[in-house]
This record gives sequence, structure tokens and C-alpha cells, in this order.
Amino acid sequence: MTYFLLIEIAIILLIIVISRHSYFRARLFLQMFQQKGYKLNEYRAWFRSRFSDNIIAPPHLFIIPLFLMEISRNVITDTSAAIAICIFGLFSFSWTSYMRPKNEKKPLVITPRVKRLIVVLGLLYAGLLWFALSAGYSSVKFIPEVTIIALLLVVYDMLMPILVILAGWITKPIENIIQEGFKNKARKKLAARKDLKVIAITGSYGKTSTKFVLKTLLSERFNVCYTPGSFNTPMGICKVINNDLQPNHQILILEMGARYKGNITELCNIARPHVSVITNVGKAHLETFGSVEAIAETKGELLLGLHANGTAVLNSDDSRVTSMPRRTDTKVIPAGLKTGKFKAADISYDKNGCSFSVIQEGNSPVNVSTPLLGEHNVQNILLGFAVGSHFGLRLETMALAASKLEPVEHRLELKKGPNYTIIDDAFNSNPIGARNAVDVLCQFNDGRRIIVTPGMIELGEEEYEENKAWGAYIGERDIDFMLLVGEKQTKPIYEGLISAGYPESNILVFATFFDARKWLEENRKDGDVILYENDLPDSYNE
Repeated sequence: MTYFLLIEIAIILLIIVISRHSYFRARLFLQMFQQKGYKLNEYRAWFRSRFSDNIIAPPHLFIIPLFLMEISRNVITDTSAAIAICIFGLFSFSWTSYMRPKNEKKPLVITPRVKRLIVVLGLLYAGLLWFALSAGYSSVKFIPEVTIIALLLVVYDMLMPILVILAGWITKPIENIIQEGFKNKARKKLAARKDLKVIAITGSYGKTSTKFVLKTLLSERFNVCYTPGSFNTPMGICKVINNDLQPNHQILILEMGARYKGNITELCNIARPHVSVITNVGKAHLETFGSVEAIAETKGELLLGLHANGTAVLNSDDSRVTSMPRRTDTKVIPAGLKTGKFKAADISYDKNGCSFSVIQEGNSPVNVSTPLLGEHNVQNILLGFAVGSHFGLRLETMALAASKLEPVEHRLELKKGPNYTIIDDAFNSNPIGARNAVDVLCQFNDGRRIIVTPGMIELGEEEYEENKAWGAYIGERDIDFMLLVGEKQTKPIYEGLISAGYPESNILVFATFFDARKWLEENRKDGDVILYENDLPDSYNE
């Protein structure tokens, strides 16, 4: 009796300990799946790029004593083996803190979709657990084989990232049905609002900033509804239309993002715009698009998706934007730093932001002062002036509104500390924006100039060379310290800096962003100006 009882207790403890570890492992990979936008192809690509790290975790070394126990079956009793396996399992799999880092940038959010994934994962694991117990209890001796049960549980734990892929695949048809319901609801609501004017914005970068510029300028006269933050996906747009759009709103401003061909068309099929704004075409999301030409074609879908007799406000300094195919009945308003019906002159920066003049054809220049930094923000404001003029706003009215603009969080956001200054440009990064941020930093002359960066991502085959070129660009400027986050990720930046003659002693490499920030806290001096350029999600941690 005691013999069987000990084995049963050993099995129960083993199942509890390893299953608990599997639970935290499932949370970790669900977090990564969520950060990849629930896109199975992107999650699989991330998983393959770190296959060995994702499959084999330190506790999985427990599989070695499992085999040793099996080999030693003629030396030790079954009871002793079961107890030993339980002890090794308890010791190995009780450690879960490595999967729960204290400094998570973006923890798992338990959304309804995640709950559905958790249910499916739970059912899959329960089925596998039943199979493990069936296999373990099928011995002809009618004695449970603890080694078999333990081995299968360890294998299931190792395969958890693949189980997440399976759960995502199983729930995909359900998610498609749910999403189509939200889309239809949004379409019907917009169809009933004949008086509502829809403005849609796209571009490789600058979409969110331009959206907030438009919201601020147009709110001087109109009641405006707009997508918050970076809500630029079908479900993000539907959520705003279905939940936030009210009968008294006169204008709806939508940001439309894209990672694949056809994404903008899908969004226009939900909300067809009366005014389309295209900020630029550049090297962003090259990893999924494959070429800049494909990016231009996709962004151009916004012009083809316009209402009849619609208006297109275009960055006239970008030849890829101005050459996009469009309907013959489309009214075009070009705006650019150097060309177009709206241009800028006398751009200057200081710790309070930026000042410049807006020049509109046929009108006297208007001076604008704004807390925003960077030439790309001047470009965004010019696009806003073009849209505002289309809706009948005077230049002077818009200039006053521009003075009240607030920096978009993590997009060249100026933050003043007690004795230092931070330029927060941590939201994504692209070759043009990264250079622009460095140029803005170089406008500050009060103290040391420091850059903290993990480099640029999602640039496909050009990622290495673009990061190296950016490193060389920085190396030719008067930057005092470079704090690189991630040795592998920032290797091309390091090479670019060295090739430009930047002193190696001023390059510091850190494993995480938090390590770099700790160095800053310990070594910061009065007057320092610190640029945070890009900040990668947890899935890029080395």
C-alpha cells in the first residue's frame, strides 16, 4: 500500500510542478504572440530566429537525469526512481522567475482574444496530459511508469511555443468571424452618417503625429473624433467608430497603417475617406513588404479608395507620393518643406521647440511656433495646414492652434529634467527619422550629447547596412557618448561609428535598456541632452 501511495504522490507532485512551469511558459509565448499582432507568420518567424532559446530552457536539463534513472532501473527500485524523479522535477521546474522579468516593457494584456487562446491552450494541454497519464499507466505490471509521464510532460513544456501556434491556427476562423462582425457594424454606422467627413492618413512614418496635428487644428472649428495612439488596424478603427463616434461629431480622423499589400484597401473598405493624406514613402516594414516600390503601391491604395470628387493632400517633396496613381476627379493639394502650395521657411529650434514660417500661394507668410521638434514635424504641420485650408480655416487661426500642439508620446518628445534634457524618440525608428533625430540633438549646445539606441528593425535585407550607415552618420557629428542596447542588434551601428572615426572609448554596449538607464543615472552631468532613439519590444531582448 505504501509503495503505490508513494508513487501516486510522486506523480501528482510532478504534474503540479511541471504544469505550473508550463503555465508561465504559455504566458510568455502568448505575450510574444500578442506583441507580433497575433500574426502567425510573424510569430513563427520570431520563433524560428530563436529556435534553440525558445525550445530549450534551463529546467529542461531535467531530461538528463530522467534518462539516467531509466538506465539505472536494474540498480534502484521503481519506488526510489519515482521519488528521485519527483525531487529532480521539483528542483528543476519550480524556478519560473526567469520567465517573469521585473522590467517588462509590454506585459501580456488579457484581452478577450487572449482569453480564447488560453481556453484552447488549456484544452490542448489537458488532452496531452491525459495521453501522458494513459501512457504511464499502461504498463503490463499495472505500475505507473513515472519516467514516461515525466518525459512526456517535459516534452510538452518544451513544445509550448508550438502549442501557441496551434492555438492561434485553431482560433483564427473564430477571430475572422468576430472581426467581420465589428467591420459590418462600423460600415453601417458610417453609412448612416451622410454629413460626416472622413479624413484618412497613411505613410511610412509621421501618421500619428499628423493625425494629432489635424485634430488640434480642425478642433478650432469642428467637433472631431479621431483614433487615439497608434490605432491604425482594422480592429482599432472599428473600435473607435463603434464606440467613440457620436452624432455630434462632424469630422472623423483615421490613421491607416499597413504591413502587407492590400492592408490600406481593407481599411478603406471599412471607412471610405473624403480626404486622403499621405505623409511619405520610406524604408519602414521592408521585412514584410520586400521593397520600397511595394510600400508606395500599398500607401497609394488610399488615393484609389477615396470617395468620388475626394481630396488628396500629398507630401510634394516625396516623388513616390506625387507619382501615385489616382482618380481623375481627385483634387490634389501638395504641401512640402520646399515645394507645393504650402511650404516652410526660416526653420529654427531651441529648448522650447521649433519656429518657422508657413508660405501659402497667394497669401502672406504666417509665423508658427510649436513645441514640436524636427523637420518632419514641420512637414506634418504643413499637411495639417493644407487640410485645414480645405475645410475653410484661416492661416492665422491654424498658427494659433499649432502653438498649442503637444508632442506625441515617444516621438521626438522634449522632456526637461531638473538639470538635464531628454529627447524621447523611442517609438519605432526609420532611416530618415533617425537622422532627423540626430540633427535635432546637434542643435543643443548646453552640455554633453548622448544617444541611447538599440538600432532600427523591420528593414529586411537592408537592415544591417542601414544601421551601419546610421552609425557612420552619427560618427561624423559631435556626439559625446553612444549607449548601444543589445550587442548583436547594434553591431552594425558599432561598425559604422568606428568606420567614421568615432572614439571607441565613448561607445558603451548594454544588454538591456534598463542597464543603459542605470549607467545614465550614475554618470549624468548637468546640462546633458539625451536622445532615446527607438525602443524594441520584449521579443527582441537578447
